[in-house]
Amino acid sequence: MAWFYWDPDPVFITIPFINHPIMWYGLLFATGFAIGYLFLVNIFAKTLRQHHKPYESKILARESVDKMAWYVVAGTIIGARLGHVFFYSWPLYRDNLFDIIKIWEGGLASHGGAIGVMIALVFAARAVKKKIPEATFFFLFDAIVVPTALVGAFIRMGNFFNQEVIGTETNMPWAVVFGTPFDGSTPIPRHPVQLYEAMFYLFTFITLFIICKKYQALTKRGLLSGLFFVMIFGFRFFVEFFKEPMSMLFDGEHYLLMGQYLSIPFIILGANLLFFVHTKKES
Repeated sequence: MAWFYWDPDPVFITIPFINHPIMWYGLLFATGFAIGYLFLVNIFAKTLRQHHKPYESKILARESVDKMAWYVVAGTIIGARLGHVFFYSWPLYRDNLFDIIKIWEGGLASHGGAIGVMIALVFAARAVKKKIPEATFFFLFDAIVVPTALVGAFIRMGNFFNQEVIGTETNMPWAVVFGTPFDGSTPIPRHPVQLYEAMFYLFTFITLFIICKKYQALTKRGLLSGLFFVMIFGFRFFVEFFKEPMSMLFDGEHYLLMGQYLSIPFIILGANLLFFVHTKKES
């Protein structure tokens, strides 16, 4: 059987004169954040139109999202980096603590990023609420999870270009042979788990976007956040069965992978949020 062979150049383009490479991963990561930024500005502007003139609402929306973006970007990077260090590669870093700050060498974990964003939004809500009284923690959280699902899809495509976060061996007709896997694994037919996740995250984004726009979900605090956690981390728990182990803390004898253990609290949190929204609606 002829499987799809994948061995792209991870460099998208090299900037002339300074000879600095722009990686596919970085490009896709930045593109996702840019789209998310524009989405949030639009949401904030619509909310502000209830109390401000259209041109004022646009200015206030951009200022508020700019302020929030600093918190979110910092929370994402710090949380994702520390998540990678402590959940996946602590044996490598415990004797080389200075290497923790070397983010340019790679190593980010989405679960840590999620925790970092939640903490960052607590501070962002305090800063933004001065100009937008409606900007509570859950308003910001519900607003941000919609573009976050899209960002997740872009990031997984970046992983696909980097040939990292690879799947287990399979003989399925859609298997992919990674020519030079990031971890040095053997080039054999594998589940393209990066594409599985990218497609589901895109589906989640479309679902949340429709619910947000058609059913005014931002007025139901916690609904979008709950759906995001259940859908994203529920699928993450499932797809981990088709991934190679990545954590150095667990050996192959464990029934679950680190990503699955880390997904369980988020699934429970999402289910509780949905239950809260449902019971609040009934009352």
